[in-house]
Amino acid sequence: MRFSRSKYLKLLISGRGNGMVKIITGVRRCGKSFLLFDIFRSYLLDEGVSENHIIALSLDQRNMKTLRNPDILLEYIDAHFIADNQTHYIILDEVQLVEDFVDVLLTLMRKPNTEVYVSGSNSKFLSSDVVTEFRGRGDEIRVYPLSLSEYMEGTGLDYTTAAKYYFVYGGLPQVVLMEDTQKKEDFLRTMTMVTYLRDVVDRNHLRNEEGMQELIRILASTIASSTNPTKIADTFKSVTRLRITETTIRQYITYLQNAFLIEEALRYDIKGRHYIGAENKYYFIDPGIRNAVLSFRQIDDGHLMENIIYNELRMRGYLVDVGRVETWQTVEGKRMRKNLEVDFVVNRGSQRYYIQSAFEIPNTAKMAQEEFSLKLVNDSFRKIILVHEDILPRRDEKGIITMGLKQFLTDVHAIELV
Repeated sequence: MRFSRSKYLKLLISGRGNGMVKIITGVRRCGKSFLLFDIFRSYLLDEGVSENHIIALSLDQRNMKTLRNPDILLEYIDAHFIADNQTHYIILDEVQLVEDFVDVLLTLMRKPNTEVYVSGSNSKFLSSDVVTEFRGRGDEIRVYPLSLSEYMEGTGLDYTTAAKYYFVYGGLPQVVLMEDTQKKEDFLRTMTMVTYLRDVVDRNHLRNEEGMQELIRILASTIASSTNPTKIADTFKSVTRLRITETTIRQYITYLQNAFLIEEALRYDIKGRHYIGAENKYYFIDPGIRNAVLSFRQIDDGHLMENIIYNELRMRGYLVDVGRVETWQTVEGKRMRKNLEVDFVVNRGSQRYYIQSAFEIPNTAKMAQEEFSLKLVNDSFRKIILVHEDILPRRDEKGIITMGLKQFLTDVHAIELV
């Protein structure tokens, strides 16, 4: 069983010769190392690059500890350079473990006939200081866990079977390769609580580990629901015995984002065309990680479907916000203002789509409810309702498209072509 990760390979190939450091980011165990050390390395060899012109180092391994010293690392690389005009490919995994790694990378960039590829599992090396150093000289490639299409391609499973496992155990490649469901659950629990959260706690020197654990549980319970640090602080007060301030909650959420465990979708006023500093939504980078946080309880298919749609859109390179539209309604003879939600405002370049996620639409009233927010959006961009049921796409008299989740997840151009 092998996952080709063809999308990311194409990005690595297209970046050759651009004069930039190629920075591969993503959550631990999403497949970054395999992408660089197996898939990309094999591509280079097939293209005729000599083995001795590829310098690949996994800096998180114990036997590489001495190379985390910047001067020793540069000496090692210099010693393995061959005096010819052929390009050398330097691949450094977990580069953030190297002291003064920015200086190291700037030094390597100045070497002639050199292509540099680095990876890391947190955004430390994408902080504001480093971004300033690499402005115009760094090319970030964000790697996600497997999409459902990649899952199907690698396993050979049909959509129905693959989706059944994907909704529960997600797309971390190592988890997908496990055949026993209990092993999947045990591994995900261990990775989430022992590796991911431990990394966050240790990296940020947190003293309130229990508070961080409780926060991630709250976020897992409220995926696809609007919230903010004030609401979360109130939850801490009412549900737990812990006291934690809104400021601390905001900081902890940032730490989880920096570890690529969650992403934040900002709230956007569609008619006013501005962002609203109110309630946002948080989505987990992988449904298996989310479910492991809650010990595989609360498997809410509707909210998981929305999370999976969000992840798929982000994998395809879209920016995704939560939309708000305002309307006026008459209630008991009084005119009242009401805010309605569009699940996703999806942007890439000049493209825009408005998407509603509806796990099931049991009756015409429910369909009217899903359509109503979209009808209030007064522009010509495409408006789509995604439903869990496998249906042929259809368009109503208002131009609103209803599409099955299967078509959306298995066809990267689905929302562009209907």
